Amino acid sequence: MTFYNRFTFRLISRLVLINALAILLYYLIRKTELWFTIAGLAIILVAALMNLYFYINQIREDIKRFILAVKTRDSTLNFRNKATKGSFPELYESFNDIIQTQKDIQLEKDSMFQLIKAILEQVPVGVIVIKDNALDSKQTEIVFFNQAATSLLGIPTYKYWHRVAQHSPDFSKEIEAIGKGGKRFMELKIQDKLIQLSTEVIPLNLYLTDYTIISFQNIKDEIEQKESEAWNRLIGVISHEILNSITPISSLSDTVNSMIANKETLSHEDLEDLKPAIKTIKRRSEGLLDFVKDYRLIAELPTPDLEYHTIGEILQHIKVLMQPFANGRNIMLKVEQTSSKITIQIDLKLVEQALINLVTNSIYALEEAEHPVIEINYRLDQNKLYLEVTDNGKGIDAELIEKIFVPFFTTRKNGSGIGLTITRNIMKMHHGSLEVNSVPFEKTVFSLVFRYQ
Repeated sequence: MTFYNRFTFRLISRLVLINALAILLYYLIRKTELWFTIAGLAIILVAALMNLYFYINQIREDIKRFILAVKTRDSTLNFRNKATKGSFPELYESFNDIIQTQKDIQLEKDSMFQLIKAILEQVPVGVIVIKDNALDSKQTEIVFFNQAATSLLGIPTYKYWHRVAQHSPDFSKEIEAIGKGGKRFMELKIQDKLIQLSTEVIPLNLYLTDYTIISFQNIKDEIEQKESEAWNRLIGVISHEILNSITPISSLSDTVNSMIANKETLSHEDLEDLKPAIKTIKRRSEGLLDFVKDYRLIAELPTPDLEYHTIGEILQHIKVLMQPFANGRNIMLKVEQTSSKITIQIDLKLVEQALINLVTNSIYALEEAEHPVIEINYRLDQNKLYLEVTDNGKGIDAELIEKIFVPFFTTRKNGSGIGLTITRNIMKMHHGSLEVNSVPFEKTVFSLVFRYQ
């Protein structure tokens, strides 16, 4: 018999008893004058009613206590005694199981929180979690502040955000500038030391409460390592080019020197022998000078003269410039959306140069294509504007993607290897970037990426 059936049986038994006593009492009052019996029976009836009341009230109070314990997550409450002696042993046993399960869940959650906290304490990324307070900014509470954040910012583990803002106002202003979500690169001076932070802000809503997660890491060392690697690659390329030019010049110089050594006059045959050597020296010297000029061209790009231009204007200019070149190579050049009125602030000459470099590269990449096509268009994606040059040429192998931006690296015969480097530098000067995506012999897309708001 389940506790529900047991409860029903006991409740009905009490109700039947009370009804029987009430009927009997009514009969005695109407039919007899046995007042002592009537009085005794009335007392028994009242006692039965009181017993029913306390019986139901006890269960109600226990249920009330159980619900309150669940709401307040009170794991100290138990019904062990009533589970063995009470009217509803199975019910109270269920109460105990539920409370114990809730306690286990809470312990599991607490242990998981401690695990995550321990992990976040070990990572080299600063993490600050803020519990937003829309009514009073001074009561904006910090619910998590790891050791890396303390070390990077050089501040104690504060409890409230306004204390962080007071101690590190520059950091606070940068976080406010990011607003409700986003990434930002910032430079801060902490204890007379300049650090470079890559920062991300993520808003989060949990259980109708707004939180803000701030994560940041010092990328100065990483940047310096990348710069060192880039310089090493650049020095390697420069050394290779210079040695390629100087070696024959040095060798020919020795030859010329041996031919004229210990001679006061030169015969016609000697002069004829000297002419090829001198011409070669001249040609390689000019090649070396051109190489140096190319390097200066990369290093000395002019400061952008920013003005507002429409996308249609930019596309129309590049179409007029590159159409004859493409036609001469039997390449279809598609430039659409030349009527676009979307406006961006750029240096038109520099951006045209960047597009010329990309289109020129595409033209050479299409030398062996059966149906060569170059498309130039634009698209908007969130707060970015993409000017894209697409071709169906031979493309770029995955292992060469990073190398193509190294100065003087080229896969093209007689190429200088500076076009993409100049293009990337132009985009950096516009606070943008140059992106590439290539599937060899199918589709290669170079994108000039501008901020657009």
